[in-house]
Amino acid sequence: MLFFCVFPLISGCITLTHPTAADKAVKTILTEPVDSAQIAPAADFNLLGRLSIQNGNERFSGSFRWQHLTVSDEILLFTPLGQAVAEITKDQEGVRLITAKLEAFYADDVESLTEEVLGWRLPLRGLQYWMQGKHSPLTAAEMDLDDKDQVVVIRQDGWKIQFSSYAPAQSNQTPLPRILDLLYENLKIKLVVDDWKVE
Repeated sequence: MLFFCVFPLISGCITLTHPTAADKAVKTILTEPVDSAQIAPAADFNLLGRLSIQNGNERFSGSFRWQHLTVSDEILLFTPLGQAVAEITKDQEGVRLITAKLEAFYADDVESLTEEVLGWRLPLRGLQYWMQGKHSPLTAAEMDLDDKDQVVVIRQDGWKIQFSSYAPAQSNQTPLPRILDLLYENLKIKLVVDDWKVE
């Protein structure tokens, strides 16, 4: 399993101090799933960032590049030194994960594939929306908002997503999340976006 091969080699992680999202929340909104015919796809984006993962006693930190299009996703994971860890591709044919050893694995969804190969699950179906400060319309969700109606916490599909920092808004665009903390049982994922490009 790649998770156990890579994680012991890397001890660094992203450490950021900030007020908890719960301190900023002033109201909670409950949403129901939208009819599949009315679901709007997540906007296309291209971003660069850093990630830190803790799953029990195992830790990993590094960087990532993610290109999201309506019909496909491509995510590249790197060590802090820039060495490739994995390439995750999702398109109409399914999901493929290629390791640093050029081993290819296939599945129908990203969560089960990353959990099997990397040792932790990547919730791509919801994350494409959460990265933009929105809930996924596919399932029910709870959202905590601050006094500016900005989302500070989303609870959806067993995940808790905390938004502790937003990037400055660009030319009449809605501010986009810069720091996200994802919690799922014993799994903690911190994402820090260094460069946002929304199509």
